[in-house]
Amino acid sequence: MTEPDLVGLFVAPLETLGVDYMITGGVASVIYGDPRFTRDIDLVLELREGRAGALLDAFSPENFYRPPLDALREEIRRPRYGHFNIIHRDTALRADVYLLGNDPLHAWAFERRVRIPLEEDAAIWLAPPEYVVVRKLQYYQESGSDRHLRDVSAMLEISREKIDRLEVEVWTNRLGLEGAWRAARTFDR
Repeated sequence: MTEPDLVGLFVAPLETLGVDYMITGGVASVIYGDPRFTRDIDLVLELREGRAGALLDAFSPENFYRPPLDALREEIRRPRYGHFNIIHRDTALRADVYLLGNDPLHAWAFERRVRIPLEEDAAIWLAPPEYVVVRKLQYYQESGSDRHLRDVSAMLEISREKIDRLEVEVWTNRLGLEGAWRAARTFDR
């Protein structure tokens, strides 16, 4: 790896460990939509407490900030909203890691994640586009940042045949995101 990259730094160790994951957030929206620069990767992991130490061992403390083992175990025990970061010390590239827990949208997406081939024998697990759209709408509703609408708009245009709009509507109605969904469909990039 000549130049550090998000997949090489944060996903390759998960593949080696056999930890179930999916990529979401900005990296997924770039794959499904328009290219843009991002310095972080959002991951959803299915991680059991007994694997916490092995996960931390995959990211050496000399090269990465990672949470202490006790803090990671506490996050894993949360039924919902478990979260932690791993940061590459030399580049400040970051993984925002969300834990599967019992979040119904995470569970729905995990069952539908997509295996995307990379070069040679490598491949990654990507969240389904509907999940990425719904999460981007949540982020927009929470932050008001047009960046999320821009990402959704690009995904709807570029990956229109891959996105089940009815499924998106089910989740936006369920999560109270109807206004954000309307805004994304009419957003002018």
